[in-house]
Amino acid sequence: MPRLSRFPDHRYIGLRDEMRVYDCDDEAQFRLIQERIDEEDLVGRLQVASFGPDTPAEARNRGFRQL
Repeated sequence: MPRLSRFPDHRYIGLRDEMRVYDCDDEAQFRLIQERIDEEDLVGRLQVASFGPDTPAEARNRGFRQL
């Protein structure tokens, strides 16, 4: 499965501006997050979050919602 180059070991990635978590193993979700990150320089603006452990439960723990 594809992963973001800055987060190669993380399946779940959150965007802080909308507080949503994306599953990089889902092709549609990966395409959405990749487009937003590239177009809006979200990594450079520190708007991307990863989670440890890399689970939806941990993302929810930090206030992120799933699509």
